[in-house]
Amino acid sequence: MKTEHYNPSQIEIEFAQAIVDLQSELEKRLSSNKIIKVENKNERDNPQLRIELEDTDGDAHEVVIKIIQRPDSF
Repeated sequence: MKTEHYNPSQIEIEFAQAIVDLQSELEKRLSSNKIIKVENKNERDNPQLRIELEDTDGDAHEVVIKIIQRPDSF
């Protein structure tokens, strides 16, 4: 399938949503953090996930994942 739109592309949007859907599975793999909230900003040129975490001490942390599909090159 040839990608016609990159900003954002369908693959980027679907990949971001897949990560959101796997939130409980991802949390199981975190040794000392609980996922509090996932904000999916999939309307941007490159979808972005903002993940709020809380560690066992009650401290808040934030991880940001930006999803970028490179132009087809083959």
